[in-house]
Amino acid sequence: METNETRKSKMPKGALLILGIFMVLVYVGMGVLFFCDFFGWGEMAQPWPTLNYIAGVLLVIYGIYRGWRLYKGIGTPV
Repeated sequence: METNETRKSKMPKGALLILGIFMVLVYVGMGVLFFCDFFGWGEMAQPWPTLNYIAGVLLVIYGIYRGWRLYKGIGTPV
C-alpha cells in the first residue's frame, strides 16, 4: 500500500505551477489556432472545417477546465 511519501511528486510546487500554466496556454492557444484555420485544413475535403471548430471548442474548454483546476488547487499534493 502506498504511503503519503510515495505519492508525493518529486517536482517542486513552483515547477508544477509553471508547467500547469504553460499547458493551459498550450491548450487554449491550439484551440484558437484551430478556430482561425491556421493549419490550412479547411481548404481540404468537406468535413475538415467542421472538425476544426469541434477540435477548437474542445481544446479551449479543456484549457479553461485545466486553468480552473490549477486555480482551485485540485489534484495538487498536500
